[in-house]
Amino acid sequence: MAPFSLHPAIDNGFSKGDPSFRGGTLRCLCERDPVELTLTSNVAHNHACGCSKCWKPDGALFSLVAVVPSEKLSVTANADKLAVIDDSATILRYACRDCGVHIYGRIEKEHPFYGLDFVHTDLSDDKGWQEPQFAAFVSSIIEAGFDPSGIDAVRAKFKELGLETYDALSPPLMDAIATWTGKKNGKLPA
Repeated sequence: MAPFSLHPAIDNGFSKGDPSFRGGTLRCLCERDPVELTLTSNVAHNHACGCSKCWKPDGALFSLVAVVPSEKLSVTANADKLAVIDDSATILRYACRDCGVHIYGRIEKEHPFYGLDFVHTDLSDDKGWQEPQFAAFVSSIIEAGFDPSGIDAVRAKFKELGLETYDALSPPLMDAIATWTGKKNGKLPA
């Protein structure tokens, strides 16, 4: 099996985040006039994501993505460089027109994760962000061209790093989606 990179921020392990961390700045990869986000809280549900929609660093099989309440995120520099990648997608991914980095994603319609924005903390030099909690949509890397015979090695690497792998989201997030849907459909009390 050829060597692979899950993600440069986790390939060789990662540090535990600081639960009292209060946020920081994320920047796209432009050397001049980068798009800048300011988050005024730490993130939640940070995870490695293998879906084909998330932005990944060059050579990485996975992105690192987390959520933050929408009211805790503001674009603080060069917002004019942002464009939505696919306006028909549930998550509207705002990317820098120059470097292509997806700087954040927002859901603008009724959805269990409405009110949460999706961000990539690896775009920050600040220390203290919540560490990755799990790996999601692991099998999806096969759809993107990864050799299926190597998927066990990918899962083994995540296990070595202490991250559980899923082919959907983690059980608590799947439970949140199911609870929201049950309430919406009147099957659970609101």
